[in-house]
Order: sequence, then structure tokens, then C-alpha cells
Amino acid sequence: MKKLKQKKLILLTLGLFTSITITTLKVSANTFGAEIFCTMREGGNDLNSSWEAAYTYIKQQKGGIFKVSPKRAASQITETVIRESEKFSYCVEFLDNLYPNRKLERELQKEEERMEKEANQEFTEEFTEETIDRYSY
Repeated sequence: MKKLKQKKLILLTLGLFTSITITTLKVSANTFGAEIFCTMREGGNDLNSSWEAAYTYIKQQKGGIFKVSPKRAASQITETVIRESEKFSYCVEFLDNLYPNRKLERELQKEEERMEKEANQEFTEEFTEETIDRYSY
């Protein structure tokens, strides 16, 4: 009976230690991802290179089967910047770039598809059966 209690206590302690360690690693990964993004943006780098560097780091730190989605990574960076506002006060102005206007993006994509479809229709209209007669010499 005494050995069973000792085993339970050891497993409980090990479980708590593991969860604390994992949580600490996640928080530090989020913080460092925000540091990467903010430092690069403040240094004059463009949005895409800063975002790719931070997102790649956050994905690598996650581990496991499932990777962090871009939306989740953006929210982690935002949470870190807001939570540690004294440390990242210079970075608040760059946060809006993490959340592009999705409605505008969809409209632009639809417009591109429409233009492409019209171009394809014009191309197919040029070459009809009447204009291409393979037996005319």
C-alpha cells in the first residue's frame, strides 16, 4: 500500500513538472516569436519577411503532429505584445499588418478570377470551327 502511494506521488510530481516545463517552453516560444517579428519590423524589414521568420520559429517550437496555423501564430504574437506592453511598446503599430482585410482579399481574388475567365472566353471565341478548317489547303 505504501509503495502504491509512493508511485502515485512520483507520477503526480512528474506530471506537474512536465506540464509546467511545457507551458514555460510555449510561453517563451511565443515571446521569442513576437521578439523576432517586432525587431525585424522595427529594423525596417517588410511584413512578409518578418512574418515568415516569426511564423517559422513558432511552428518549429510547437512540435508534435499538428502545426500552428497562421491565424493562431498571429494571435500568439498579438497576445504577447499586449501582455508585455512595456517591452514591446514599439511594436503595437505593426500588429494591424498581421490581420489583413479578408473581405478585401476575397473581392480582389474574385475580380482576378473574373478577369481570367473573360480572357479565356475571348481566347476560345477567336478559334472556332469556322476559323480553323483542317481540310482547307
